Amino acid sequence: MKRVSLDNLDLAGILKPGDNLFLGQGCGEPQALVKRLLDGRAAFSGCRVFIGTNFTGNVRAEHADHLQFASYGAIGGNRGLSKAGVLDILPTQYSMIPGAIASRRLPVDVCLLQLAESVAGLSFGATADFVLDAMAAARVVIAEVNQQAPWTHCAYPVPADRIDFLVPVAYPLAELRAQPMGDVERAIARHAAAFIDNGATIQIGIGAIPDAILTGLGGHRRLGIWSGMMTDCVVDLVEAGVIDNAEKAIDPGLVTTGVLYGSERLFRHAHQNSGIRMRPVSETHAAALLAQFDNLVTINGAVEVDLTGQVNSETAGADYVGAVGGQVDFVRAGLRSARGRSLIALPATAKDGTLSRIVAQVSGPVTTARSETDAVITEYGAASLAGCTVSERIRRMIAIAAPQFREQLEREAFDLYRSSRGRSRKQEPVSK
Repeated sequence: MKRVSLDNLDLAGILKPGDNLFLGQGCGEPQALVKRLLDGRAAFSGCRVFIGTNFTGNVRAEHADHLQFASYGAIGGNRGLSKAGVLDILPTQYSMIPGAIASRRLPVDVCLLQLAESVAGLSFGATADFVLDAMAAARVVIAEVNQQAPWTHCAYPVPADRIDFLVPVAYPLAELRAQPMGDVERAIARHAAAFIDNGATIQIGIGAIPDAILTGLGGHRRLGIWSGMMTDCVVDLVEAGVIDNAEKAIDPGLVTTGVLYGSERLFRHAHQNSGIRMRPVSETHAAALLAQFDNLVTINGAVEVDLTGQVNSETAGADYVGAVGGQVDFVRAGLRSARGRSLIALPATAKDGTLSRIVAQVSGPVTTARSETDAVITEYGAASLAGCTVSERIRRMIAIAAPQFREQLEREAFDLYRSSRGRSRKQEPVSK
């Protein structure tokens, strides 16, 4: 391992034509290294870059003149790349990325990442996800050591012998600011809270709806977190004594997460905090570990859900706007948890109420199959679908659609599903 200043780092002498690059993602993006790569990209023409999430917007469409970009989803700044047609999507479950790296189905030749450092040594900082996997596979590992990155407790030490160049830097981390919560998000949160018992372990995602759901749990107690990500709202509940992780089957007493996605407040809370355990994707999303939780509530979003429970969380029209991500991993875990649930939460409409997100048939890919959908929540209620026939699913889903679209959905359902729903029956709406 060689310590070298950013100015003396010779990327042109390290990268080879056609190399596959892996960048640390989200709030752990190695921004100084990324900017250096982008500024000198003409010298690395043809290199393929896997960028994960992109909160900074440092990587832009114009950089595709010499570099090729790929990601598992169009989240944050990646949405602009996708819309410009310069982002190649890898439609895979989050839990499968480590195996794809190891088998070189997702090849990694050079790994650029951000670490933290203290007297205790190196730490993965804000991002543990699949960094270990990328480091193990790479020919060359270049790591920033950011003085402002939080030093976090990880399940595994940083393999210093795998680092070729260590680059000291100091700058604020990329932040994911909370989105405003409105009446819709708060209504969804109220419906979701009914599915979460005291003592439950929760998995949560990004956005105003997950934030609203967490915020609405202030009256709960003894909650735990086992999730691919941790946000500022988790800090609020930890400080309020709502989350104490006392009843977790694994890592009792600890918040378990793979990445920190939030603001400076989250980073300072996590810094040298022994109550947080960072784990890689191979564990946070592992079916064998998730199966040990008997009261696991998983909460995920969607672009649209159809009347039989098929979930599209990837595309809106012709635009790729989401990801497969960890949804399937956690949907299955929540559905199979003895006292847990799997929740898909979304607003009932889009485009100022002119477009229904409860649809007769999904218009894009099926991210989660209807056979694995447990409960769907909108601001109009919650539809429990597990164990329901097609006709019952249709009735429950129409009941949580926006009122102005229900009659149209009834007509479309009659035409599309009459062969599989049996004789139509007029019944009172059921929301849960």
